[in-house]
Amino acid sequence: MAINLPAIGASTEKSGHGRHEKLPSAAADLCSAAPGTVGLGSVDIGDFIGESFLFLGAGSTVLLQLASPGVGHGVADHSSTLHRPMDRLRTTMTYVYAVTLGTPDERRAIVRMVNKAHVPVHSEPDGSGTTVPYNAFDPQLQLWVAATLYKNGATLYERFFGPLDDASAERLYQQSAVYGTALQVKPDQWPATREEFEAYWQHTLDTLEVDDKVRRYVHALLHGGDSPWIVQLGLPLNRFVTTGLLPQRVRDELELPWGPRDQRRFDRLMTTLPKAYRLVPRRVRWLPSSYYLWDMRRRLRGGRHLI
Repeated sequence: MAINLPAIGASTEKSGHGRHEKLPSAAADLCSAAPGTVGLGSVDIGDFIGESFLFLGAGSTVLLQLASPGVGHGVADHSSTLHRPMDRLRTTMTYVYAVTLGTPDERRAIVRMVNKAHVPVHSEPDGSGTTVPYNAFDPQLQLWVAATLYKNGATLYERFFGPLDDASAERLYQQSAVYGTALQVKPDQWPATREEFEAYWQHTLDTLEVDDKVRRYVHALLHGGDSPWIVQLGLPLNRFVTTGLLPQRVRDELELPWGPRDQRRFDRLMTTLPKAYRLVPRRVRWLPSSYYLWDMRRRLRGGRHLI
């Protein structure tokens, strides 16, 4: 499977800084479309990756990743997220936007920096036999991270814009392999079909195990770490949405309480919110992704760090 990223949902134009991709315009036609009426094969990853609704799924995506022992221990041991939560959000979203909307040079730059940041992220056996083995360059761990990015993105898209037709769903799935193949995941390690992906997804969910160390880290993360006070104001809603988007088995592993009343409230929210969201102009909805891309390009021009 080949991923031809420059063609993903974008055209190129000449600017004062060389060639760069325009933000996709195909999604503009989707904003006024009723759910379930998207045209045949009309959606690809570039049409929705910049939508702000994806931030709703950021928390649940991270928790799904942390529920994998290798990822969870690697992050708990090495990540600065609790101390610099907003900066870590920036770097994560910069990676996502760079590999999907960036130029080839921008993608190469972000991949180099991610690889450099991953060098120290590995465990050393301590002789007790209790150390969880992990290595940030492990393609199986990267595959799970990529899978969560695809799964939550596609699920949220359908919650907000209605079911994808088969051609669009297939194109989105194949393009989403880039989350992993930009790093150490080989193209043939990405499940060949959506059916194979669902089998991989369910098997992985069924075998996830969370220990007390990762569980404590997750609970600290859900309470914001050292977030600015203005971010702290939104944490109760963020915890609620994050928990609601998780499969029940992962909630149980993480010991996140969730009952019938929570589910009813969540269902009402996810019925009302997409209707309101579709009324917001697309340029406004894409402001966060536009900002992160602008910030990435500013940092690259100034020789500043991205990761």
